[in-house]
Amino acid sequence: MTDELFSVDGQVVLVSGGSRGIGRALAAGFVARNAQVIITGRDEEALCKTAEEISTADNKALPIVCDVSQPESVDQLVKTVVAEYGQIDSLLNVAGVNKRQPVENFTLEEYDFILDINLRGAFYLAQQVGKQMIGQKSGTIINIDSLNTDSPLKGVLPYAMSKGGLNIMTRGMATEWGQHGVRVNSIAPGFVLTDLTRKLWSDPKMNAWGCSNTPLERLGEVEDMVGTAVFLASPASAFLTGQILYVDGGFTAGTSWPIDM
Repeated sequence: MTDELFSVDGQVVLVSGGSRGIGRALAAGFVARNAQVIITGRDEEALCKTAEEISTADNKALPIVCDVSQPESVDQLVKTVVAEYGQIDSLLNVAGVNKRQPVENFTLEEYDFILDINLRGAFYLAQQVGKQMIGQKSGTIINIDSLNTDSPLKGVLPYAMSKGGLNIMTRGMATEWGQHGVRVNSIAPGFVLTDLTRKLWSDPKMNAWGCSNTPLERLGEVEDMVGTAVFLASPASAFLTGQILYVDGGFTAGTSWPIDM
């Protein structure tokens, strides 16, 4: 039985950072639910490979190379998608980068690289897609936030700063664009296993710490984000905007003590 309340069937869905990690999982989830999915990224080979792998016999994902830190690249992306499909129903603003090191060691070049993609790029893509959605008088933007907006982790300050800005951006855009029928929300993932983080979480000490501080007692998988994203893009969340949903296994609910209960 199909519940239309949670349907994204036929939606035109644009996924930035769609070639790997959470972006790939979200794109695959929407393809499987019969949305027309466009994935973007900087690496053409990886992008085309992902598009082929997540496509089904009846529904093909479309890869378009785009560097969100380059405004002209974003402009061309939005123009191409609108010319092809006539609309954009949902934007999944996923593209992001990170670097772990003490705050005093970051160079301005490293800082700019992280902020240009994670915040400036996310803003400009949402802004340009938002203009199209305002004209349509409908649309949903889903930003990928972070646990760092609840409590910043050591060693990733520029990343945490970018996600803090994304938090305010989500609420600000929701406030301004609600009158046009455009909803803007964020998903803040917990500790999620991806190709880039599996090495970190394979350390027994790190793994034990992450699991013991997560009430569900496990680390997240990228597929754990799909249900929330589909909900936010569907009619089921029609009266929900400006919110940050922590999909973190309960990590932000409280702190675990190292004592037996």
